[in-house]
Amino acid sequence: MPSDSLLGLLKVHVHKGVNLAIRDLRSSDPYVIIQMGKQKVKTRVVKRNLNPVWDEELTLAIEEPLPVRLEVYDWDRFSPDDKMGDAEFDLEPFLEAVSMRLDRHLPYGTIIGSVKPTRTNCLAEKSYITWTGGRVTQNMVLRLRNVERGEIEVKLSWIDVI
Repeated sequence: MPSDSLLGLLKVHVHKGVNLAIRDLRSSDPYVIIQMGKQKVKTRVVKRNLNPVWDEELTLAIEEPLPVRLEVYDWDRFSPDDKMGDAEFDLEPFLEAVSMRLDRHLPYGTIIGSVKPTRTNCLAEKSYITWTGGRVTQNMVLRLRNVERGEIEVKLSWIDVI
């Protein structure tokens, strides 16, 4: 049963990783963990791949606009998993667009807003918040921190809970 403070559901489509770090002999077995507050969701492991395609949708319940943290790990069978970097993004610009309660008849792909890469966010390139298929979406390329290289491509979309 939805809580009174639930704003909606955030679908995070984890598309792929690009040029991820090597943590095993010649490759890695990467997976992604997404955390917001006490919520934690994760993708499956893609074996032996530095450019994995997860193509998975993970869902978070949004009660307040906390930062979303993404961590990439290399799965290991007999030892602790190795960290392959992390990224964080702010939901505020996305939630501002959602709160506009836009007209359902807007043309597909209408740009509602954009977020530029800065020193304080993990964006690798400008990110656009758009009206796509009757909902607010945002594509992001996140540059991983605390690692020698790697990017993760994700797409956010919003689900209202009524």
